[in-house]
This record gives sequence, C-alpha cells and structure tokens, in this order.
Amino acid sequence: MDISEIRAAVDRELPGVRADLERLVRIPGIAFPGFDHSQVQRSAEATAELLRGCGLEVEIVRAGGQPAVIGTRPAPPGAPTVLLYAHHDVQPVGDQARWDSDPFTPTERDGRLYGRGSADDKAGVMAHVAALRAMGDALPVGVVVFVEGEEEFGSESLERLLAERREEISADVIVIADSGNWDVGVPALTTSLRGIVNFTVEVRTLASAVHSGMFGGAVPDALTALCRLLATLHDDAGDVAVAGLTRRPAAPLDYEPERLRAEAGMVDGVDLIGTGPVVERLWTRPALSVLGIDAPATGEAPNALVPSAKALVSLRIAPGENPTKAYEAVQAHLGTHAPWGAQVTATLVQDGAPFAIDADGPAYDAARAAFRAAWDGVEPVDIGVGGSIPFIATFAEMFPDAAILVTGVEDPYAKAHGPNESLHLGEFARVCLAEALLLHHRGERS
Repeated sequence: MDISEIRAAVDRELPGVRADLERLVRIPGIAFPGFDHSQVQRSAEATAELLRGCGLEVEIVRAGGQPAVIGTRPAPPGAPTVLLYAHHDVQPVGDQARWDSDPFTPTERDGRLYGRGSADDKAGVMAHVAALRAMGDALPVGVVVFVEGEEEFGSESLERLLAERREEISADVIVIADSGNWDVGVPALTTSLRGIVNFTVEVRTLASAVHSGMFGGAVPDALTALCRLLATLHDDAGDVAVAGLTRRPAAPLDYEPERLRAEAGMVDGVDLIGTGPVVERLWTRPALSVLGIDAPATGEAPNALVPSAKALVSLRIAPGENPTKAYEAVQAHLGTHAPWGAQVTATLVQDGAPFAIDADGPAYDAARAAFRAAWDGVEPVDIGVGGSIPFIATFAEMFPDAAILVTGVEDPYAKAHGPNESLHLGEFARVCLAEALLLHHRGERS
C-alpha cells in the first residue's frame, strides 16, 4: 500500500471505528475497589472481540489483577515487531452532577465525543484497531497488541504479567497510546514523564479530643498543626521547598500562562504558583499537592480540639529522580518542620519512577514522518508530561533494545480524569492515520 491508499483505507474504516468506540465507552469498566468488576471483564471481552476481528490471535490474561488482552500477529520474514499498548479500564466518574451528559452515554457536541474513557484510553485502543483494520493483509510488520485492564488503578499486576508473557510480547518498537498532543492541530511525541510518590502524613498532638474552650490557646490541636506542616512544603512563591529534590530543564516550548489558565479552568483572581518557565514547572520540576484530609467534617465537628489529623499528599518527581530518595527527602523535611513538637508519621502509599526518552533513531524518524503526513505537514514537537506512567520504566527495563514511542489521542481540552471527558474527533482521525502510517514506515524502513 502507498500513502494515498492508506489514507483512503483509514477514511473507509473510521465510521465503524467510531461506532465501536462508542460501544466501548458504554461499558463502565472501573478497576477501583468497590466497583462492579464484572464490567472490567466485559470490557476486556469486547476488546478481545475487536482484536480478533483484526485477524490477531487473542487471549484474555490475568496475573492476580484485572483482565488484560493480548493479541498477536507474527512478523513477515525479516520485519520488525511492534507492540501497541493501551488500556481499557477507566477512571470513576466522580460527581455525576458535574457532567453535562451521562458519563457512559457517548454524546457528540461541537466535534467532540463526550464520555468517560472516550479519550483515556478507549480511543487509544481504537486507534490501534483502526490502524490494523486499515492495513489489513498488507500489514508489513508483526504486531503485539497489549491492552491493560487496571492502568487507572496503578497497574499493580502489570509487572508480573509482563514477566510471565515476556517472550510472547517481545518487540522492536513499543507504541504507548496513553498520552496527548501539544495542541489541537499540533502532534507530539512525549519524551519525558514525571514520577510519583504518594504518601500520607499524620499529625498527633493529643491522646483524645478535649474541650476547645477549656484548653484552646495553650494546647495545640492536630488539624492546625497539620495545616502548618503542610504549608512548609512550599515557599512563598509556590515552589516546592523540600531540599534535595531533582530539577532539570525542559523542552524549549513557549507555554503561555493564559493558555494554561484556560486549559486548567482557573477561576478569576487565582495566580499561578512557582517560578521559572511554565513547561519546567509542569514537566521537569517536583510538584506537591494535598489530595485529601481526614478530619472531622464541618457539619459534624464538635467544639473540641482535634487529637489527630491525616493528609494524603502527592509528590510528582522530575525525570532523573529516584522515588526512594525523593521520599526520604520528604520524610526528612516533615521531621524537621513538625510544629510545636507534634508527633508526625509519614507512610508511603505508592511510588513510580519517572522516565526520559532519547527520541532519536529509525523508529522515531518513522513516527515523526507519520505525524507530518497525518497533520498535513505540521511539524511534530517533543513534549514532557507532568503526569506519571510508571510502567514505561518497566517496559524499558524488560525490553532495553526496544524504541519506546509515547503517543496519544488527548489534547489540552480532553479533561481526562475529570467531568466531561471528551475526544476531539478530528484529531482522533489524524491519530488513526498516523498510526497506520507508522506501521507502514516502520515496515518499509526495515
């Protein structure tokens, strides 16, 4: 097939791909505890059916966690094998009242398809399907499609699964379709991701609650002490104040503060925090966020000093940082900044390594050529991502000779993980074409 034939094939397949994407979005496959995990199984089965329709040998597999789907098609003689990754599980919907339409009823508005998982990451699954359908029997490479079932819940069993299936999924190129593009109309390769260290910090000042009028003014309460301790994590400008954390430069891209304000949905009058280039603050410097606090609810709180309070804190760490050393730095900071001698206990909840990619070589050249063609000559850019995909480091460790391409279907307005998640349908069509062209170019260059 030549490029014009591939374009025509993708255009021909897109209506069916769109319909199958909507069917996937209707399945509430949430791997978090407390949700109906039969829906995750249902999602895996639907994904397996789609891959079988592409002529792959397909198996639904587990390694103690939620079901993943592996589809394989051997390479022609002398051709490379490309692993195509995505995940079929989705985030919980949160407050459904904040959605403008039902989260699991795919709805099109103004050229975007709304629904939980429409972008993250069922569109990634369907981009793989679209490329395989378009290439058909002319597929010039071997493929392994690996669709995970618990990425949103931390990929707890992924490493075991990869180890068990290592020979089966070995590949020369790994395409991870779980990131995004620089903007609508501007394609991107993600070349760095921050790591993550989530931990709880508990502060105790009293054996039990005591009368706030009788003891307030002399006896510290734990919630006030916790607030003061958390406040020490940033300086007055909003930069992370924990000593010893890695910081590094980012790609030289101009990210206008007003664009960031709009994309984040910041309310009027709120300032950005931190100093230095916006892309460094978002991609290559540490960030600390308080995700939740265990304390009496305001409607139920008695007039009593709180004896203990606990917060869940998320630390995003820069590429090149070691998660263990970063957590040790945070522990040291908390220990030296405990107010009024309060007892402080930190507990690690989750960690994951950051990752940086040297995006040079034939596979990256093929990807950039595919992007230019799919976006009608627009030059792709290399970007960082402030979020974390810790399993990329696992893929790199297990398959050290493979080129890892981190791509995706999201754009700055996709609102993944939030209410009104959506997929830009025009960009999705370009992503599908780009992946088909990548497979074509990779086979051609072999």
